[in-house]
Amino acid sequence: MERVEVRTAVEQDAAAIAEIYNEGIRGRGATFETRERTVDEVRAWFRRERHPLLVAEMGGAVVGWVAASEYRPRDCYAGVAEFSVYVAGRARRRGVGDALMRAFVPALEAAGFWKVLSRIFPENAASLALCARHGFRVVGTYRRHGRLDGAWRDTVIVERLLGPAEEQEDEDLDRPSR
Repeated sequence: MERVEVRTAVEQDAAAIAEIYNEGIRGRGATFETRERTVDEVRAWFRRERHPLLVAEMGGAVVGWVAASEYRPRDCYAGVAEFSVYVAGRARRRGVGDALMRAFVPALEAAGFWKVLSRIFPENAASLALCARHGFRVVGTYRRHGRLDGAWRDTVIVERLLGPAEEQEDEDLDRPSR
């Protein structure tokens, strides 16, 4: 198997990131988005403060990316990030997603995040399995969360606690709410 190298993305990667994302948009299996992104729109992602954006390369070509984005603008959620991960069709089932996630989680922790989450279509078995392999848990399903091509779609919510939040004991989970 060809070696996968993961690194922090640079603006010169914007075209490759856009190409991979647009392939995912066209595939209709990973996002509600229907409008493809331009390279300039992807370049704007590089201005997100403290939100990691990593790319995976094989043979010198970018074949995948993972990016954190703001969960909510309120200060109380400053340590929570949403994420997206995409792998080019030609590079799937070659360890690219795993390599990205192995580098992404420590990058999030280094940036001070205590939780990361995402919403995944229930039919996207590959993404659900990737998240499970990297310590995410399913916390629920949003029913009819959005419409894609005129059809209602559900999403499965996954989360992973990071750093001190992950290490804290869960004794309070057994206590009844007040």
